[in-house]
Amino acid sequence: MNKIKAGIIGGAGYTGGEMLRILVNHPNVEITFVNSTSNAGNLISDVHTDLIGDTDLKFTSDIPQDIDVLFLCVGHGDAKKFLAVNPINENIKIIDLSQDFRLSQNSQLSTRDFIYGLPELNRDAIKNAKNIANPGCFATCIQLGLLPLAAKGLIKNEVHINATTGSTGAGQSLSTTSHFSWRNNNLSIYKAFDHQHLNEIGESLNRLQDSALAAPPPSGRAGVGINFIPQRGAFTRGILASIYLESDLTLEEAQAIYEDYYSAHPFTHVSRKNIDLKQVVNTNKALVHIEKHGNKLFIISAIDNLLKGASGQAVQNMNLMYGLEENSGLKLKAAYF
Repeated sequence: MNKIKAGIIGGAGYTGGEMLRILVNHPNVEITFVNSTSNAGNLISDVHTDLIGDTDLKFTSDIPQDIDVLFLCVGHGDAKKFLAVNPINENIKIIDLSQDFRLSQNSQLSTRDFIYGLPELNRDAIKNAKNIANPGCFATCIQLGLLPLAAKGLIKNEVHINATTGSTGAGQSLSTTSHFSWRNNNLSIYKAFDHQHLNEIGESLNRLQDSALAAPPPSGRAGVGINFIPQRGAFTRGILASIYLESDLTLEEAQAIYEDYYSAHPFTHVSRKNIDLKQVVNTNKALVHIEKHGNKLFIISAIDNLLKGASGQAVQNMNLMYGLEENSGLKLKAAYF
């Protein structure tokens, strides 16, 4: 098949850089342009210096329309603004990495309908989609820890989550909490019980639960209750989430449910041994580990926030949209040592 022609908006940031690192080595993709108004005319390798020798492309301020797919690697709120002032041909597919179109109430823009791009939840819909709203990094990690339970209608009690993310989760712009001197040897909690990813997590889990219970929620039935405590970690990449809830399932029953749910998904794996971040950093993998402690089911979930939590998952979605092998261009090695 002819190579997929890809354009990238916002190519100078973390997610744009990760997109470039994947696509320059993707066997089925040709990068047509990389847009960055602040770096127009500069070599990509002058900004992403690890790409010296991999590409001679330069950033541009233009937005050519002779492409097949457009990746929006821009900040929250900026994707909708960009599309409002830069009409994109209807035949160009869009994969947006911001949060602008993730919720069902925000999933339409003019004639474009955005599908929530979590393959482990919406693979069939993604295959036929023209526009994708890529999930958030915390949302991906946490949902992968809970989807198998929700799909069986088995989240019957409040869910408690503590998850720690690396500094790249805050983006490339400098802030007081991203400086090395503050972040190093430090740990802090932020947006307790009120993180923006709770909305998309709740929407997905409630949809699965309602489907499993074969009825819309009656007025007396509340949705899934989620208590989420996010933390900033003193490391660069990755998210490790610890999740627990009361459950009548035995460990063996829970493991069987999880292994069955993810059996057809190439990137999410259920490990019967405890897991750690180094197993997933620099890969598009998600690892899930389950334990039972008394009446509590304990789940650990881990991803790389820039790959499975952002750019890697976006390319995974592109592969599905174009009928490619789901792991094309994503056979990445963990930086284990």
